[in-house]
Amino acid sequence: MIRRIKGTQDILPDETPKWVALENLIRKMMGRYNFHELRTPIFEQTQLFARGIGQLTDIVSKEMYTFLDRGKKQLTLKPEMTAPIMRAYIENKLYAKAPLNKLFYIAPLFRQENPQAGRLRQFHQFGAETLGTPDPNADAEMIDLAWSIFKEIGLTNLTLRLNSVGDPNCRADYKIKLKEYIRPNLDKYCPDCQRRYDENPLRILDCKNPTCVALNQNAPKLVDNLCDDCRAHYDAVKEQLHRLNIPFAEDPYLVRGLDYYTRTVFEITSSALGAQNAICGGGRYDLLAKELDGPDTPAVGFAAGIERLLMVMEQQGIVLAKKARLDVFLAPLGDKARAEGLAWLQKIRATGLSAEMDLLGRSIKAQMREANRQNTRFVLILGENELEKQEFAVKLMDKGEQINVPFETIIDFLEKESAK
Repeated sequence: MIRRIKGTQDILPDETPKWVALENLIRKMMGRYNFHELRTPIFEQTQLFARGIGQLTDIVSKEMYTFLDRGKKQLTLKPEMTAPIMRAYIENKLYAKAPLNKLFYIAPLFRQENPQAGRLRQFHQFGAETLGTPDPNADAEMIDLAWSIFKEIGLTNLTLRLNSVGDPNCRADYKIKLKEYIRPNLDKYCPDCQRRYDENPLRILDCKNPTCVALNQNAPKLVDNLCDDCRAHYDAVKEQLHRLNIPFAEDPYLVRGLDYYTRTVFEITSSALGAQNAICGGGRYDLLAKELDGPDTPAVGFAAGIERLLMVMEQQGIVLAKKARLDVFLAPLGDKARAEGLAWLQKIRATGLSAEMDLLGRSIKAQMREANRQNTRFVLILGENELEKQEFAVKLMDKGEQINVPFETIIDFLEKESAK
């Protein structure tokens, strides 16, 4: 048997209502904040991610699905959305249409990493980006948007972690201090961190290996090395979060795994997820547009994993999707009734009601079991007697009653009963 690829999943009909309800809530909240949806292709030129995310990041060096097309072009299934959003912003000259662009997305992404709970090789994210302003109010609004979406869902036990990674000038001095701190114990760090020591030392702070976490406990703090401008920006973000009544914990060792971040970085975590507890992360990335040959464009954004979010919702007993109901089940008895049934389904569906008919020639008892399984409101029984009398035997499933309704009034009857 051909099976699905490791690290992917089939989202079955019983599960899709949860996804649709969550996506609808996200779109509703994005609209409140005046963010507009942007969709980009599933694959992009590999160079977009190598330049945008950083050649030495784990995503680019280890996790991307990259291939050559028939024209020998190197393409990659997109592993994240910020670089594609920025590519679309630059290529379509959105900056010429409006000085400030507030964009959001809901998209499948692809990374070849070890599958685990809530972390798949094809996964889904939603996120938002504000492009065109360095104002710290934009950072605070972005955090407020993410926080408000999770609160609208009904999540509890959330923690907002906040830090500033400064700008390239701040980081240059800090990297020297960090490497001096690490050097005496470098051989005790994990192999990945030993590799990062020369390539990307800030990523050592993001390592989840318990030994590395312990070794980093007294590392110098980047926040203590901020320049005056970065310090003022960070202070302004914190001040606004206080005004917005959004609680946060400063985490001086919080860095993000992508090279394009500057100044504000943040994560929102849930205690329901255990060690890998992040459901959302983001920050400011003022240098990405220029790195991709676009105009100087300050920007800030966040991304959140939908699979992980659904896990938290399930653990907290949050149900957004209403139980699916079928409005009408038509139960034909005999070939003649079955032949008439489809035309009646067409008329019923034209009113906006959902309708289904037995297509398996089952007994009335089996058809009633199917109607119950589909949580049906009305069952229309159509047999020889009903055809002769030109009426339906209508079972009102919620009331446990049965009445006869003439063909000529059945549509009006169903519309009125459904509106109650």
